[in-house]
This record gives sequence, structure tokens and C-alpha cells, in this order.
Amino acid sequence: MADDRGGGFLARKFGAGVENYFSGSPLNRLAFLRSNHSFLSTALTHPATRFILLNSLDPLSASASDLAFATYADVQPLIANPFAADDKAAIEAFDSTVDRPLIIFLGVDEAAPPTDHVAWAAGKYAGQAYFSVDVTPRPNTSYQTLAEQLLAALAVRYPAWEFRRSRLDLRLNRPHAAILASVRSLTNWNATAPFCASCGQKTMSTNAGTKRHCPAKDRGVERRPCASREGVHNINFPRTDPTVIMAVISSDGKKILLGRQRKWPSDWYSTLAGFLEPGESIEEAVRREVWEEAGVTVGRVVLHSSQPWPYPANLMIGAIGEAVPGKETIDLGNDKELEGAKWFPFEQVVEALKFTTALGDPTPEGYKKGDLRLPPGTAIANQLIQAVVLGGFHLTSKI
Repeated sequence: MADDRGGGFLARKFGAGVENYFSGSPLNRLAFLRSNHSFLSTALTHPATRFILLNSLDPLSASASDLAFATYADVQPLIANPFAADDKAAIEAFDSTVDRPLIIFLGVDEAAPPTDHVAWAAGKYAGQAYFSVDVTPRPNTSYQTLAEQLLAALAVRYPAWEFRRSRLDLRLNRPHAAILASVRSLTNWNATAPFCASCGQKTMSTNAGTKRHCPAKDRGVERRPCASREGVHNINFPRTDPTVIMAVISSDGKKILLGRQRKWPSDWYSTLAGFLEPGESIEEAVRREVWEEAGVTVGRVVLHSSQPWPYPANLMIGAIGEAVPGKETIDLGNDKELEGAKWFPFEQVVEALKFTTALGDPTPEGYKKGDLRLPPGTAIANQLIQAVVLGGFHLTSKI
């Protein structure tokens, strides 16, 4: 999807920007209000506020293309109002024997309909507030029974809604997909970071679901000392894993390098990708991953766009690289991750772009068995491939 914000110098020099799927959230995050418990308490309980519900990271959905949005009345029996007390008071009153469902403040939709438009923070900000709630009935938690009762009540109240598996289903409309990217990543991080990495003691969610603390006391009793409480290091922030993904052009500018993994459907290829390592630049990571996986040496690297990928919390950094002449022979002997890799002529790839599919989806109508298959437009890999073979992105350009 083209990003139409601005059409000046940068657009003339580098072409239109790209807003990839899972980005472009319609919500203003208002991150500075996450510690304002007066605002959070009021927003949480307001009748116009809407809630995204996750069960085992799968979102409650009204259809394949739309999330479902619950009201405070729907979730109140499970969550009550945890923002009645501020973070400082909540940390002081920490009780490790009491579990609470995760609630995250997501932001405000400033373009909400007038009937749902609410003024917040003494009228300084306005729109419809959004939160998420993890309603997973986790075994042996204090709220397991309440969560099960909530799920049963929702099934009766909204029989057409369902928790849709989101890992492979990329059919959500773009604004809802962008909201889900934030919700799913933050929920997964909170669920997988229940204990302090420094001392191993239980942590608690703060800052409206976007930080975790290791309290000094539990039920008023001093806990074991912890290095994370020294200085300003007493906060655990959400994790994001940077990943490079790259379309590699042959030195003659006529072919693109694509690879495939063993688990993929036959004839399904995509761009190469890999995790960025500590102390490594994006350009270095691109060159290293391409050489390790395919044996091809890359020279010039240009950044294209990025995509948040909430499975579980990657930031896909899209790049376009150019192979070094004489060092384009494919060799899969270094890293055994790929089953195969090939140089594909642009003309073949342009034809294959007509028959893109997500992993697990049936082949599209008109596809001939044995032809090249490519990722769908919701994947940044598809956008990188298009940028190369359709000529929408240039390694060098002039005004």
C-alpha cells in the first residue's frame, strides 16, 4: 500500500513510500497517558470505549475481515477497574497470589463517529478509547473461572462472533490488522515475561500493559534483593526482534534471488530473511544472511520499508540488495535453512505476481501446477518483490 503522506523532495527522489500490512494504525497511542490513572479509570469504564479480546492470542472477530469490539459492560465481571489505583500504589500493594487478566490501553480513535467521540484529559484530546483484554482462562489462575464464565456469556450474547486463528489468517482489513499487531505482540510479551530475568521473582504489569515491574514487597513483606531495582533499571520493556528481509537483484539487473523452506508448498518461493544480531548494522545483516543461506555476495544495500510482524513480535526491515558481479553462484552448503534458492527472471516473477497466496491457502484460480508461487500482498516480501520487478524502487535516482 502506497503511503501518500507528502509528495516533495523525498518522494521525487525515491518514489512513493510504502505502508505495509500490520502498520498504519488508526489509533493515536497517547503513550504519555499510560501513567495517568485518572484518565485510564475514566476511559476504561466509559460506555463508548471498546475492547479487543484475545483468547490464546486469537482475537475475537465479527468476520474474517473485521475484529469484534466488546463494551465495558461485557468485560466488567472479569476486569472490574484495576486503574482505580495508580501504579505506585499498585506496586506497594503487590500480592503474588492474586492473578489479574492483562489489560492494555491501545489509544484513541480521533476519527470516531460523533456519537462515540469523547473529550479526554480536560478536553485536550478527543476520540473513542480502545483497550484490549486477555480473556484466556489460564489454568490455576485466580480468574480462571471468571474468564470461562465470560467466554460462555459472550458466546450467548454474540453468537456470530468467534476467536479466529490469526497466525496464518491475513484477511483482516488493514486498520484492524494494524491494531491487532500491537495487541498481539504486547499480550504475548506480557504472557511470556511473568518472572524477573534478574532475580526470578514474579513481576507485575504496569503503565497500562506496556511495562513490567519487579516489586520490592509481596503482601507487605520484603522480597529478595534484585539488581533490577537499582538505579533506573527497575522496568522491563516490551521486546521487539529486528529482522532483515531482502530482495536481491542480480548484478545485471534482470533477475531476483528467491528461496524456499522445506515446509512450504511446492513451487512457493519468497525473499530471504533472518534476525539482526547485536552489534550488526542492517546492511551487514543483509549481506551476512544472503551469503550464509544462499552463498551469494551482496554489495550495495538500500532500505525499502518496514513491517511489524506480530508472530510474536518482529520488526521486518525490508531491504533491496545488489549481488556482486562474479559472486552470484548459489551455494546452500553454509546454512541448511533453505531447501532451495534460484535466480528468477523478472518476467517470470511478474507473471507469478498474478497468483499470490498465503501459506496454507489453496492455489488461486488460473494457476498452473509447476509455476512459481509467491507470498500475498499482505507480506512485506511481496512488496519488496514488486519494488524490484515492477521498477517502483530505484537503487539510484535523480530529481
